[in-house]
Amino acid sequence: MQDSESNWINIADVMSALMMIFMFISISFLYQLLSEKENYKIELNKALHEEFDKDLTKWQALITDDNIMRFNSPFETGGAEVPEAFYELLQDFFPRYIKVLSDAKFKSEIDEIRVEGHTSNGWGSVADTREVYLKNMRLSQERASNVLSLCYGLDDFFIRNNIKWLEANLRANGMAFSKPLYFEKSQTEDTERSKRVEFKVITKDK
Repeated sequence: MQDSESNWINIADVMSALMMIFMFISISFLYQLLSEKENYKIELNKALHEEFDKDLTKWQALITDDNIMRFNSPFETGGAEVPEAFYELLQDFFPRYIKVLSDAKFKSEIDEIRVEGHTSNGWGSVADTREVYLKNMRLSQERASNVLSLCYGLDDFFIRNNIKWLEANLRANGMAFSKPLYFEKSQTEDTERSKRVEFKVITKDK
């Protein structure tokens, strides 16, 4: 009887040890994965800054820590037609953007490249909140789609060379006013900054 109990105790000890080993392996793997993602984010941010820093001021653009390329809205109020000046900006920006993203150290980890249209919360004198939302959603989607269409149609080496990849991964998303920007240290929406066009990289989940 004592031998049987001793055997069960030994098995329990072994199982506990195995569980501890498995837990440490899992934590180590998760830490490595998070470190790889953070390193990827840092390297991409560095590459974007090296490519675009000299142009950000004249473009009225910025690069966020999350690698979003953010442009002030170029559109007329309520309009979705891309102005000529912004089209010229896209002709300069987008091929270089794809040159950076299609680099071997970045390309394989990219799941989506999103062109996002953002609006502020409001629609003239319209008071119905659901109508305001739907109008802004339609407008932001149309703006994002128009920007994507112009970018996709550019006659450039890096775009032609990655056209199938872009067709599989380039998306246009209308965001309406779902992600407003606020004045610093305030919960008051900065309506001018909220109206914007963003290019965002979504990486793969491993």
